[in-house]
Amino acid sequence: MSERIISPGPLNEEGDDPTIRPDRLEEFVGQVQVKESLKIALEAAQKRGEPVDHILFSGPPGLGKTTLAHIIAREMGVEIRSTTGPVLEKPGDIAALLTPLKQGDILFIDEIHRINPVVEEVLYPAMEDFFIDVMIGEGPSARSIKLNLEHFTLIGATTKQGLLGAPFRDRFGIVSRLDLYTPAELVRIAKRSASILKIPVTRDGAEEIAKRSRGTPRIVNRLLRRVRDYAIVRGDGTITQEIAEQALAMLQIDKLGLDELDRRILSVIANDFDGGPVGVKTIAISVGEEVRTIEDVYEPYLIQIGFIKRTPQGREVTSAAKKHLNTPQKTLE
Repeated sequence: MSERIISPGPLNEEGDDPTIRPDRLEEFVGQVQVKESLKIALEAAQKRGEPVDHILFSGPPGLGKTTLAHIIAREMGVEIRSTTGPVLEKPGDIAALLTPLKQGDILFIDEIHRINPVVEEVLYPAMEDFFIDVMIGEGPSARSIKLNLEHFTLIGATTKQGLLGAPFRDRFGIVSRLDLYTPAELVRIAKRSASILKIPVTRDGAEEIAKRSRGTPRIVNRLLRRVRDYAIVRGDGTITQEIAEQALAMLQIDKLGLDELDRRILSVIANDFDGGPVGVKTIAISVGEEVRTIEDVYEPYLIQIGFIKRTPQGREVTSAAKKHLNTPQKTLE
């Protein structure tokens, strides 16, 4: 499967541009309640002279969980070490990350729901009592050594909070969910990124990109770059509404941020199966994708915008989805 430009996750060829990442909480656009909660927690920790409590961020990909972790480190004036859940396979892996941490330092684990259960159990005493037990040797001569840790902060990020066991989840003192951004917030992000990257963009141009970005800052920044390239080649370098519409039509991204495969999924349910219900396996076969890809990548946004309903019998499309399918999509001649 080729990578989608409107995927909320990072694409293989791209890295999040550090130049457009906000450095401070006041620069971070959106997520007002999350920011307010963090401001209080950070200020209180600083006044107490203690590390901030363990934090768990949840929500769809691309909303700023990693960015917030780095902002917290800067606000607290501490170092941050980053890793991902899938690479932590054995206790020694997590021990190697925890033992060098100094007082107040942060360990950030992305995709923490994919952590090995054996490693998760090592984290329990580390998070609560700041020590780990490490096994030395093998067989009958193996023995356990207790290693004391500095008081650190664990920040976890997950797209699937429900996959975290209650004992693990309850050890986080602060649990915050990030939600999709409003169009107005995405316009502010687009304008801010354009200013940093020195991309001329009109208000209407930024709005056109924002409303097709599926509520996700990572997508708005990605589309901004693609439209910029189009503006340089086909225009005078300025992103106007007209240029944005032409560029996004070329990329086959419609007014709601749906691409060709989104529309194929809706069309299969609406036209081939009379609106549903139809099983996700049948949908996957019809569009040539894997079931997990349909469930994890395509369905969430289609459900969020009210185009697909999950029922015990299968997936159904709504009247809004049928109306959207019957609306001619603008394409480049």
